[in-house]
Amino acid sequence: MSNLQHIVTRRQNASLEGGSADGGTLRPGDRDRPVAPPGLRRPGERQLDSRRVRQGGAGGRSSRSGLQLLALAAGFVMAAVDATVVNVAGRTLQQRLGLGLSQLTWVVDGYTLSFAALLLLAGSLADRFGAKLLYLAGMAVFVLASLGCALAPGGTLLVVARLVQGAGAALFMPSSLTLFTVAFPDPARRARMVALWSAIVSGSMAFGPVIGGLLVHSFGWRSIFLVNLPVGVLGLLLAARVVPGLPGRPARFAWTGHALGLGMLGLLCFTLIEGSVLGWVSLPILGSTAGTLGLAALFVRNLRTSARPVLPVSLFASSRFSAANAVGFLVNAGVYGELYLLGLFLQSARGDSPLLAGAEMLPVTGVFVLGNLLFARLTGRFGVYRPLLAGLLLAAVALLSLTTVSAAMPYPVMAGLLVVGNLGVGVAVPAMVAALVDAAGVEHANAGAATMNANRQVGTLVGVALTGIVLAATGGHWYSAAAIDFGLSGLGCLAAALLAWRFLRGSARG
Repeated sequence: MSNLQHIVTRRQNASLEGGSADGGTLRPGDRDRPVAPPGLRRPGERQLDSRRVRQGGAGGRSSRSGLQLLALAAGFVMAAVDATVVNVAGRTLQQRLGLGLSQLTWVVDGYTLSFAALLLLAGSLADRFGAKLLYLAGMAVFVLASLGCALAPGGTLLVVARLVQGAGAALFMPSSLTLFTVAFPDPARRARMVALWSAIVSGSMAFGPVIGGLLVHSFGWRSIFLVNLPVGVLGLLLAARVVPGLPGRPARFAWTGHALGLGMLGLLCFTLIEGSVLGWVSLPILGSTAGTLGLAALFVRNLRTSARPVLPVSLFASSRFSAANAVGFLVNAGVYGELYLLGLFLQSARGDSPLLAGAEMLPVTGVFVLGNLLFARLTGRFGVYRPLLAGLLLAAVALLSLTTVSAAMPYPVMAGLLVVGNLGVGVAVPAMVAALVDAAGVEHANAGAATMNANRQVGTLVGVALTGIVLAATGGHWYSAAAIDFGLSGLGCLAAALLAWRFLRGSARG
């Protein structure tokens, strides 16, 4: 559902028009970074061995391209699977490690917290130290953290390891797209590689619950983290061997802004997850709420006054840009909250095994890919706005219909409504990305995409935490929790549709 292909394609176009292709996260100021024409070497950049380029003719190039594709897909595959695989293993983690609901929510949200908070900083580090070095470092951190997750004897160490996992993912995600552009400088060949790469990543995310269910059922919960080791080590070795790098360049870091953002998100996460446990009017929660608001005020002030802000505050003067970001936040919050609940619901309310739960979730997650492909066909005829609005309204209607869920509702009916809703989301997400890039314009496309990436991850964090609040408030009444959570997701999609209708009409020929 991340529709990485659309993002990469637009970034490539921006590069050809004088922008920067720095990675999955784009930052303010990147448009000033020079882009070397294909075949030319940047100052200080190590030139590829011409013998390796000529080796084997077309067959050699094809073989090398395949290895480069696998090397750069490995990180995204691990990150995509780990974002969903824990949803199926959640019930088992509670039983084996004695996790309470808040600890389980930390296991899921801890990964997203560090990923969201460090994503922008990681892009700056890639500029400073080189994309390849950051990619390799991030992969190494992720693999070691995965081993830590697998060996964790209890919930506390598991949460810590998940935080480190998210940090590793934040390091390699921006760099991987940079390296992709460098590895495939020819636009036509790159487009083909992007299509294959997107299919691998999207398929991995769709099959994440099935993979998780199969592993938990056959080898226990630790295997969902151990599987990252061979994938990560193979990706590391291939990347070190076949992926060309870019040199670093002097860069100044907006340390104050990053520190304020990290503190703000950390306190927000603590407030939302621990509020149900400690009490919403308890001293720690009141203190963390006050701290969140205070750091948010300082963060906004820093954005307005800093010569090098973390986020491009000037872009938010555009109502279209702000609305597209709000749509992304609401959609991610609804979808990932829904998936977190569904993995627990199927095993707790229906008594399904992890394997069966993963299989039952496959059509619910796999339909995101179908929605992405459907948008690619619709946009040529209807533009961006109409598929965006139609997808959001379809998702809203389907999810709000699930407020009637009960033990009497057959699961095929429930799953059918979820499939319809997520199909709408699958159409809406690439449309939202296109509308946002269109609102930012070519000049600010890099900064706009950076904001979108970080904003959507924060939406994921909030959506999972809100689902935890609903589960705690309903006290184990699973159908009541599901009805409320689906209703909240549906209202989020409806609010997103209203924002799109009000502010995004006319986006990108639509």
